[in-house]
Amino acid sequence: MMLAARRNLGTRRLFPTSQPPSRCISSTATRYYNWTGHTTNVARDEVAHLAATPRRSLTLADLLHHGRPPLSKDALLASANFTLSLLPARLASRIQALRNLPFIIVSNPHMSKIYHNYLHSLSSLLPYQQRKITTFEEEKQFVNVLADLVQTHTNTIPVLARGFLESRKYINPEDVTRFLDTHLRARIGTRLIAEQHLALHYTSQPVSDEVTEKSDDHFSPSNYIGVIDTALQPARIIRSCEDFVSEICELKYGVRPRLEIGGEPDASFAHIPVHIEYIITELLKNAFRATIESGNEREPIEVTIAAAPDVPRNVRPIQEDSDGRFQFASQSEPSAAQESIGYSSPSSQSITIRIRDRGGGIPPEVLPHIWSYSFTTFSEMDLENTESANLRTLDTLAGPGGRLSSIAGLGYGLPLSRAYAEYFGGSIAVQSLWGWGTDVYLTLQGVGKID
Repeated sequence: MMLAARRNLGTRRLFPTSQPPSRCISSTATRYYNWTGHTTNVARDEVAHLAATPRRSLTLADLLHHGRPPLSKDALLASANFTLSLLPARLASRIQALRNLPFIIVSNPHMSKIYHNYLHSLSSLLPYQQRKITTFEEEKQFVNVLADLVQTHTNTIPVLARGFLESRKYINPEDVTRFLDTHLRARIGTRLIAEQHLALHYTSQPVSDEVTEKSDDHFSPSNYIGVIDTALQPARIIRSCEDFVSEICELKYGVRPRLEIGGEPDASFAHIPVHIEYIITELLKNAFRATIESGNEREPIEVTIAAAPDVPRNVRPIQEDSDGRFQFASQSEPSAAQESIGYSSPSSQSITIRIRDRGGGIPPEVLPHIWSYSFTTFSEMDLENTESANLRTLDTLAGPGGRLSSIAGLGYGLPLSRAYAEYFGGSIAVQSLWGWGTDVYLTLQGVGKID
C-alpha cells in the first residue's frame, strides 16, 4: 500500500531561539509576555481586522528580489520591512480560523496551545507594524522576534495532529482535512517568509560581527539566496533521499531496491531544497516499500526528470487567497508584492519528475482517500502510547539541509507533499495500475536562470 510507509527523523534547528514564555487569557483580550518581557494585549477586533486584510501574493521571485547576500543596508532593511508587511495578517488569519472551530475542539489542550502560540507571535510583531524598520539595531531586534516565531511554531503540525486525534469524536474527518489543508498551506508561507529574512540576515553580517560566534549552519553556499538554492538539481536531492530510504529498507527488510534516473538529470532551477527533499522522500518511501512488499525488489524504481522550456513571467501570476490557496491574478493588474517591491520578472522554470514503481499499485478502495488526512489508523491504545518524542518528529520546514518527517500511520505524507508542491504552482498526480504498479508525476514550478 502506497501510504503505509512512514519515518521518524530528527530536525536540525537553523536559528537559536528560546521557548515561548507562559501566558494567561482575559475575557476581551489575550495578555502574555512577548520576547522583550513586556505584557501585550491583542484585542479580538484587532485580530479580526488584520485577518480581513487583503493577502499579498507570495512568489519565489519576491523572495529572490533583494539579491544575493551579503545584502547592503538598504536591501536588508527592505527585506525586513517586506517580511513585516506580510506576517501579521497571516498570523491573524490563522487565529481567526482557530476561533471558528467548535469550542470543544479549541478547548483541547493541544489546540489551545497552538492558539496561544499564534497570539504570542502576533503580539510580538504588533509593536513593529505601525512603523518602518530603519536601523540595523531595529533590524536585529526584529530578527530576534522572527527567530522566536520560528521556534514557537516548530511543533505546530504534530501538536495539531494530536489535538484532532483526541477530538475526533466531535468533528467529522472532512472538516478536519479541510482545516488542516488550509492551515498547513498557510503555515508553509509564514515560516518561509520568516526564515528567508533570517537566512538573509545571518549571511549579510560583517565577518567581525555576531555571526562569527554563531553556528556554521548560518552560512549558505554561494548559490543560495536565503533558503532558496538558485542552482538546484533535483537529481542530487533524489540521490540523497534514495540513500536515506534505502538504509531504512535494508534495516527493516534486508534489501534495498535499485533506483535509476533518466531524462534530464542535469536540469536545474531555483527552488527551496527542503521542500523538494520532503516531497521526494515521501514518494520514494511509498515506492520502495510497495516494491519490496510486492516481492518485486529486483525491479528498479524508475525516475525520469523532464525540464520544460523557460517561459517569461508576464503570464498571469498565481496569487494566494485568504485561505492559503492559489488563483490566477488578472493579467493586466500586477500583484501587490510587485507594486511594492518592483522586482524584475525572471523566467519561470517547470520541472516534472516521474517516479515509477512495480509495487502492485494502490488498492481501488484506498485510491479515493490518498489525499485526505487520516485519523483512523490509531487505536485508543496507540494514542495513549504515542508520546511526544514521536510526535516531535513531524516538522515541515526546519531550514536548508534539515531532515523532515511525518507521523507514522496518520496519512500525512501525500497531502503534505502536495501542499508543498502546489504552494508555488506545482502539482502531484498519481496514476495507479492495480496489480502492476504506480506512476507519480511531481511538477515543480520554480524560477529559471538567476543573473
